[in-house]
Amino acid sequence: MRMRTLLPALLVTLWHPAYAQTFDQIDAAVNQGIRRGIYPGAVVVIGRSDSVLYARGYGHFTWNRTSPVPTPDSTYWDIASITKVMGTASAVMRLVDAGRVDLHAPVRRYLPRFSGGPKDQVTVRMLLDHTSGLRSYAPFFKHSRSRAGAIELLYAERLTRRPGDLPVYSDLNAILLGLVIESVSGMPLDRFVSREVFEQLELAHTTYHPTPAIRRRTVPTALWRGHPVQGQVNDPNALLLGGAAGHAGIFSTGMDLARYAQVWLRSGTGPSGQWVSAPTVQLFLTRGTNSGPRLLGWDTPELNLDEPSLFGTLISDAAYGHTGFTGTQVWIDPTRNLFLIFLTNRTFDPKVRNSLHGLRDVRVALSDAAIRLVPHTCQQELVAQC
Repeated sequence: MRMRTLLPALLVTLWHPAYAQTFDQIDAAVNQGIRRGIYPGAVVVIGRSDSVLYARGYGHFTWNRTSPVPTPDSTYWDIASITKVMGTASAVMRLVDAGRVDLHAPVRRYLPRFSGGPKDQVTVRMLLDHTSGLRSYAPFFKHSRSRAGAIELLYAERLTRRPGDLPVYSDLNAILLGLVIESVSGMPLDRFVSREVFEQLELAHTTYHPTPAIRRRTVPTALWRGHPVQGQVNDPNALLLGGAAGHAGIFSTGMDLARYAQVWLRSGTGPSGQWVSAPTVQLFLTRGTNSGPRLLGWDTPELNLDEPSLFGTLISDAAYGHTGFTGTQVWIDPTRNLFLIFLTNRTFDPKVRNSLHGLRDVRVALSDAAIRLVPHTCQQELVAQC
């Protein structure tokens, strides 16, 4: 069943003559991706710090129209690299807030095996803003058959740039951060993140290692010998590392991601009070001297004359977000008190070449349509009067 959610108090805002647009443009952007064969299913959730303005599922789990229709509240998605912020950066932020991790400390303080030469200069912050000097990717799964073997290869990695000089997005940074979390907490990554993030924020539909019941409600991200793969992490390095790694492994729903985004719009206030102090949240939303568009864990819109930002053409400079390889996206715009969750399974048997490029077009159109829905001049407490 399709799900739409609209707050009655927002009707005046959404249909104000100066902002004449209906949800049809949201639907058109997402359905275009299905018609073009980029992904078979999707979910969109749009909201503010205290409310959800719109939530809907589109298409089907697979290209078979008899397969289930995704729903925002009960369908699980492999969120891929959004794990880097929802799980890993969030857990580090809790540790920083508690004084257990120092962002400016060398990584070797927490991981003594990550040392020697220029590695001694790499700080925890450099892992978070991708200025560590590590290369962007390494296929550990091709050279090792165990988690321990993959970690050995990770520690053996050499830096390709001087630490702190230049941001280069890297899975290796996040994997190391996962190991830092385990070292400091004395717990497996998935257990610590579940306790300190999912449980604290009441994200009841977010998990590593989906149970058989959850797998049936998970949108597949791949085909294996003609059968949809559900509930198994799509990233092969994360799979080798046990299914829970710093860079990938989390499964979540559109509505849980919306609840997570709202915590950031509320400067760290969760359902039971202050989850992380506002100054620490702001610290993670502050760019470093050489971090370019990278915050701590998050990415920001980047102006490019050749193509628009993945966050659209209307996004504010204060916005931040992240995407995932499987076709997932979240962005948060504090200037407009607005967030967008857009989840797809574009890695499942796409009908077009270069589905990632096609998805970019959909993301831009959807982001702009979402921003046009609600004027940024509206204040949270005066929404009904805009």
